[in-house]
Amino acid sequence: MSLSFVAMVPMRHSSERVPGKNYRMFGDRPLFHHIVGTLLEVPYVSKVIIDTDSPTVAKQCASLFPTVQVLDRPEHLLGGEVPMTSVLQYDASQAPSEWYLQTHSTNPLLKASTITRAIEALESQLETRDSLMSVTRLQTRLYDADGNAMNHDPAVLLRTQDLPPVYEENSNLYLFTAAQIAGGRRTGNSPILFEVDPLEALDIDEEHDFVLAETLYNYQRGTTK
Repeated sequence: MSLSFVAMVPMRHSSERVPGKNYRMFGDRPLFHHIVGTLLEVPYVSKVIIDTDSPTVAKQCASLFPTVQVLDRPEHLLGGEVPMTSVLQYDASQAPSEWYLQTHSTNPLLKASTITRAIEALESQLETRDSLMSVTRLQTRLYDADGNAMNHDPAVLLRTQDLPPVYEENSNLYLFTAAQIAGGRRTGNSPILFEVDPLEALDIDEEHDFVLAETLYNYQRGTTK
C-alpha cells in the first residue's frame, strides 16, 4: 500500500510576534514559498492546500504555485484565539482525503526527504501506529515552575547524554486521518514520535527565531546578506 496525503498549510495574513512573517523575505524568497516548494517535491503528497485570509499569499500562489489550492478562511475562523483543530476540520471538509499532512510556513528548513521518511515510517508501522508527529529529542535537566526536577535526580548527577530522553512536540509535521481530525485531534492513540534534527526543526515564533533560521539558511547555501 502507498499512502497519499493532502497537505495542509494554514497561515494568517497578520502575525502578532513577527509582523507579516508568512510573506516576509526569507533568504531568496518569501517565507511561505519554502515550505510550499518542499511539499511539492514529496511524492506522497497528492495536493497542497493553503488556508489563509491573506490576499498577498493568495496572489502569489495564483502566480507561482498554480497547482496549490487556496482556501479563503471563513470569518468565524479568523483570529489568533481560534483553535487550530477548528481550522483543520474546515480544511478537511473542503479537500476530502483519507490521510492528511499538516505543517507550517514557519518551518522553512524542513526537507522534502525528511517528510518522505516520516511518511514511509508511518506506512511501515500501520499495524501498530495510527499517526505521526515530529519531535525534538531533549536530553537535558528539566524542572517544573516550582523548581522540582522532572526527568532526573539532582542527587545523582548523570551526564546529560545518559539521561532518559524526553521529546518536545516541535510543530514541524503531523500525519493523521480524516477520522482523527474530525474528532478534534491531529494524532491518534498511538502516534509515532518522529525525531527531526534540531537545526532542521527550527520553528519561527519570535523575531530572533527568524534571524537564526535565516542565518542558518544562508550559511547552508554559502551566501551572506
